[in-house]
Amino acid sequence: MKKTFLLLTLSILLSNCGKKETSSGESGSIPYLDYSKSDDQFTGGITMIPITTPKGTFSVYTKRIGNNPKMRVLLLHGGPGGTHHEFECFDGFLPNEQIEYIYYDQLDSYYSDKPNDSTLWTTEHFVEEVEQVRKALNLNKDNFYLLGQSWGGILAMEYALKYQDNLKGLIISNMMASAPAYGKYANEVLGPQLKPEIFKEIKDLESKNDFANPRYTELLMNHYYTQHILRMPVDKWPSSINTFFKHLNPNIYVFMQGHSEFGMTGNASLKNWDVTARLKTITVPTLVIGATYDTMDPKHMEWMSKEVQNGRFLLCKKGSHLSQYDDQQTYFTGLIQFIKDVNIGTFK
Repeated sequence: MKKTFLLLTLSILLSNCGKKETSSGESGSIPYLDYSKSDDQFTGGITMIPITTPKGTFSVYTKRIGNNPKMRVLLLHGGPGGTHHEFECFDGFLPNEQIEYIYYDQLDSYYSDKPNDSTLWTTEHFVEEVEQVRKALNLNKDNFYLLGQSWGGILAMEYALKYQDNLKGLIISNMMASAPAYGKYANEVLGPQLKPEIFKEIKDLESKNDFANPRYTELLMNHYYTQHILRMPVDKWPSSINTFFKHLNPNIYVFMQGHSEFGMTGNASLKNWDVTARLKTITVPTLVIGATYDTMDPKHMEWMSKEVQNGRFLLCKKGSHLSQYDDQQTYFTGLIQFIKDVNIGTFK
């Protein structure tokens, strides 16, 4: 009996020696999902960060997933006025790679404070907001990757143009560098791909500013969104994306983006936004992600990756605007490779 016990003990010890260490990759580091030594253990990684603005101090929602002192990704959601829910599929891919990532709802988005003050709805404000979030989370040039999707891509570019010295890597996901170029592509390339009668009806409703008409939403959802936003039947869309749209703040969205999905129109504050001439000043390692069926021109995004000084392009051949969902294998393989290449110094 004693001999059996000793053999069992030896077997367990040898088994444990062979197990892969579930840490952030360094001996003695905090295990990836260990929050025990963190202030945010009580909230499960959630931190409400105070943001100072000319109109007062407000709090924004963040939630950290995992620990990794060298690879920390702050996620900038789309909209404007969207939520972090569009990134929930990251839970299925980044933890296995020991990459830390942080959900973040920008000011006036669902889980954050909502002052509902349009004077704060500027790229300048949101850049400074990201900078305050960065400081609060102790992100720095040795670990800070910034990923922006759609409107979040605009914000990521604007942040890099002012604060790239704080970045380790930049990811621009599904966003062109010019609002006018985006509108031109939508109207001259994507719109005509619809059935002529469908496109005409959409444009007729837009010309009448009849955006509240249920028919307008019906046409977009069933003919445009399922081709260029998320290439799945609407009834198959994941709950995270349905929640994203349910919680979208229409006030800030319309103010900055406008009503139309065929470019930024009317009095939208982003209507003339364009940083194409400034991309060449971005030196930080940059990944630009585009998709074949995106609302954004993939050729323009490939050009962006060559215009920055240290860029790489990832094309999701099966994907659309939310290619993190409809071409996941390509999206996450390329994203993870970029983060790790930059981390170990082999990025080219």
